[in-house]
Amino acid sequence: MKQDVRILLLGEPKVGKTSLIMSLVGEEFPEEVPPRAEEITIPADVTPEKVPTHIVDYSGNITWSLMHRTANVVCVVYDVTNEDTIEKVVTCCFVVPIILVGNKSDLRCGSSMETILPIMNQFSEIETCVECSAKNLKNISELFYYAQKAVLHPTAPLYDPEDKQLKPLCVRALSRIFYISDQDNDRILSDAELNCFQKSCFGNPLAPQALEDVKTVVWKNTSDGVQDNGLTLNGFLFLNTLFIQRGRHETTWTILRKFGYDDNLELTDDYLYPELRVPVGCTTEFNHLGHQFLQRLFDKYDEDKDSALSPAELRNLFCVCPYMPWGAEVCMAVPTTDEGFISNQGFLCQWTLSAYLDIHRCLEHLGYLGYPILTAQASQTAAITVTPEKEVDLEKRQSQRSVFLCKVIGPRGTGKTAFLRAFVGRNNKLHTSGAFSPYAINTVQVSNQEKYLIVSTSHPNASDANCDVACLMYDVSDPHSFDYCASIYKQHYMESTIPCVLVASKVDLPEVKQFHGMTPAEFCYKHQLPPPLPFSSTFLDSTSKNLYTRLAWTAAYPHLNGSSMSSTSFWLRVALGSAVVAVLGFAVFKAVGRVK
Repeated sequence: MKQDVRILLLGEPKVGKTSLIMSLVGEEFPEEVPPRAEEITIPADVTPEKVPTHIVDYSGNITWSLMHRTANVVCVVYDVTNEDTIEKVVTCCFVVPIILVGNKSDLRCGSSMETILPIMNQFSEIETCVECSAKNLKNISELFYYAQKAVLHPTAPLYDPEDKQLKPLCVRALSRIFYISDQDNDRILSDAELNCFQKSCFGNPLAPQALEDVKTVVWKNTSDGVQDNGLTLNGFLFLNTLFIQRGRHETTWTILRKFGYDDNLELTDDYLYPELRVPVGCTTEFNHLGHQFLQRLFDKYDEDKDSALSPAELRNLFCVCPYMPWGAEVCMAVPTTDEGFISNQGFLCQWTLSAYLDIHRCLEHLGYLGYPILTAQASQTAAITVTPEKEVDLEKRQSQRSVFLCKVIGPRGTGKTAFLRAFVGRNNKLHTSGAFSPYAINTVQVSNQEKYLIVSTSHPNASDANCDVACLMYDVSDPHSFDYCASIYKQHYMESTIPCVLVASKVDLPEVKQFHGMTPAEFCYKHQLPPPLPFSSTFLDSTSKNLYTRLAWTAAYPHLNGSSMSSTSFWLRVALGSAVVAVLGFAVFKAVGRVK
């Protein structure tokens, strides 16, 4: 909405333009009228819309083109007693809203509306016509209220008076609002949903009788506007059409602006991209408010309640977005069902990945989905936590973050892609899609807490080596493979605080001697790294699966990047800790069973 309003009064000489302004300001008809009134500024606190308003009196001595460019609305004043001044109205050409003002109504019996109506029907820019009298102060304040309203709540973007229907952009915007407000996804706004909508937009719910009256009006005027005692999309659109036709388009504009729209019916940048400062070394992740919203969103669109979103359900979820945010590659990056549908866990994983990699795009998508409205928060940033810098984690000797990035580095053919697919439970042999994702994300348990681990293939350079843990992968069946990993370690990580883990891939194949000055085990011992961990995508035993947990542990406890991490006793303690939790859980289960 505009921050101020500039009203230009235009018309033939002697029609009373200056008198109208002076009657408004002085609240009485002036005895002497100057040739032209100076520009008047009405403070925001005395206007109905709380917006400062500037009123400009046109004079032939002032450049009209300059005034035209700066005016938000033009009041074309004519003399109701002089038909010549009415006929000259049609010679004006404007691209801003127009208010027709019939002055000197005190000098004429009857109305000039019969003469004006054809002109109003001819020009869509004309918002309304007001007959007034500067002498009797009739409709003076109403005139300037309508002028202000034409700027702040224009009809033109919403409604086509010739077709007597909402314009396509308005239908698109109101449809999005309907789908967001339909919180149970049954394509009907129930009484509870209508009251939530009413309270969100206008601050108070509707009284029960008022709610019934609204539905009755819609039911009487549409064939499909009311269903199961609630409003359908067509009923919702009809209701807003009725508001506009009855001159209450400020009601529709209040709704549109609450949901983030500007005067051109596009979502504003302030709404889609709220400011979020992320210092260097910090990351972004969802907090409990964000997770609650995402879970409700998933439950809303999981129509068959199978804990997965089919392609149709996913399209339905994102129907409020101008484009489909997720492509086929998403199913390669997150856990899915056997049918390839995104699971509940996979849904949360993908949002977590989005928040970590591109927080501004993530905030944009949350805006499309109506996060601020549905959660009554100021903006989407309420769903996000900015983590402390990594140096703080090192000082505290632990990390409170929930999301960690692991970069998998190795020569071509070592099985990096297979490593990513195995993390989300995808078998290479079952992969027939041409989609590819350089990322995979899943949850792992670290100290009995659920953490998200992002695994990414990478070709490191000075600007791309940063991560929470580096996974250097070599092929045990390729004699040149380890030499590449050793070189990468010395170039990027030897002097770094980033912990590293070596992974020996394809252990199901015969192992060959590596053409390097040291064996992988000797290299790890020398540089105080954990011994190489075995992995095979062909035979995913518990050792291979636990590798992802070990990577997450290494990222969560970066200060152990050294002898403590390399010792067998450390990993034995990790394994024993998990085993103790499992045994205790089983014992409790047995005890409960005996009580029953």
